[in-house]
Amino acid sequence: MNHTQDWLRDPTAETSSVKRTRRTPPQSLAGLRVGLFGIGKNRTDEFLDRVQQRFEERGLQVQRFAKPTNARTAPPEVMEQVVKGCDVVLVGLSD
Repeated sequence: MNHTQDWLRDPTAETSSVKRTRRTPPQSLAGLRVGLFGIGKNRTDEFLDRVQQRFEERGLQVQRFAKPTNARTAPPEVMEQVVKGCDVVLVGLSD
């Protein structure tokens, strides 16, 4: 098979690429509101359940969010909740 052109797919569903400055990670999660975001892949909930358990054992405040399926983008309302309710977010990718 001879390909003359390669294609890359952007999983973010952005219509145009935006260059963002990388944010400096916090020194500690203590006192921060932590969001756990499931992308709808198999076993993501299982993974995030364990992460949530470990964070809560350390006294962290945790909120859960999710996309409807791995094939769809998160609705704007969900993204707004994440932005308003969290200081840091862990995206759960699993299979």
